[in-house]
Amino acid sequence: MPTIVIIGGGLAGAKAAEALRQQDFAGHVIVFGAEEHLPYERPPLSKEFLAGDKQLEDFTVFDGNWYRDNNIDLRPGTSITKIDAAAKTVELPDGSTETYDKLLLATGSRSRHLPIPGSDASGVHYLRTIDDARRLRDAIGEGTRLAVVGGGWIGLEVAAGARGRGAQVSVAEAAPQPLIGALGPEVAEVFAELHRAHGVDLRTGVEVAEITTVDGAATGIRLTDGDSIDADQVLVAAGAVPELDLADSAGLATEGGGVLVTAGLQSSNADIYVVGDIANADHPILQQRVRTEHWANALNQPTVAVTNMLGGDAEYTNLPYFFTDQYDLGMEYTGLSTGYARVVFRGDVPGRTFVVFWLGDDDRILAGMQVNIWDQLDDIKALITSGSPVDVDRLADPNIPLPQTVS
Repeated sequence: MPTIVIIGGGLAGAKAAEALRQQDFAGHVIVFGAEEHLPYERPPLSKEFLAGDKQLEDFTVFDGNWYRDNNIDLRPGTSITKIDAAAKTVELPDGSTETYDKLLLATGSRSRHLPIPGSDASGVHYLRTIDDARRLRDAIGEGTRLAVVGGGWIGLEVAAGARGRGAQVSVAEAAPQPLIGALGPEVAEVFAELHRAHGVDLRTGVEVAEITTVDGAATGIRLTDGDSIDADQVLVAAGAVPELDLADSAGLATEGGGVLVTAGLQSSNADIYVVGDIANADHPILQQRVRTEHWANALNQPTVAVTNMLGGDAEYTNLPYFFTDQYDLGMEYTGLSTGYARVVFRGDVPGRTFVVFWLGDDDRILAGMQVNIWDQLDDIKALITSGSPVDVDRLADPNIPLPQTVS
């Protein structure tokens, strides 16, 4: 009986196991997860869980009975140490091995640690796992002083959640604006103003020299310009590092921080498929390689990978997608704005109820985002996938329906 091994105990691993049974694979399925918990979704860690609105069971993908009922050999708390692609085996921490016929890599990412003094002090937090989130949530309350190092998605979502819990929050971001790398300066300014309006001490264009400590406990951060920010707790939210050690051990081709895979998510080894954060995939619509560290890939890529592992011929064509909720701002983004030439706003930007588009120099839409509007996403996707230039004036006019904005 064939065996499929899944390495990664998160959302992607659980959805791959589900897809295997839904597609009538009757063989042995083993899921290895480094954490001791059942697979769960990560977005709530910096959103509803931090705010106290959800508990772990609310975003656990399947309960324990589901794995038993579907004959899934789930092994939490087990970190695979090596893949021998020639022998088609994976090595466990005790030196034993399991043999596979097909292998799915869904190892995700880990938090980036900064090489600065004080980073190992008590009161310094990272946010990647439910255990990280519990420690952070328990440390934040009314009057707590929180310093956040990094103004990316995690840093800003935690800042918003901490403000909601009554904490005093400061954010130190090296770039001129938070999220500038993801959104560009035009839209990044919306988020900068949002956080300042909610009382966050947002410092941009600053570098952190050290996390200050007293008796081994964090007391704040010192910036390279000599200024200091006092804090009881420090969150380092400096991005993520793709977990590529196992891919390297298997000899897989990598580039751009990920494993090179086809549109069908097959790696350079025909029996190994890759999904999630570490998949640097050919995208048949965008006609470029795409690697994104977003929930949507973990949710949707496994079905495509499983289809092809079982002999099918599927491609992953979903546009990149992510969302955030900060204070009273909720948004959904789709597409890929890399290399955009201009930004077009549509709606009430000061009132934070608008749609925004990133256009190429040929007036084709590369990406779009709806902010506190929830019925435009399908139209945005259609405009991106059409590849047609738009009439910019009509695009900016909220009184003209979006499909009619094509030139």
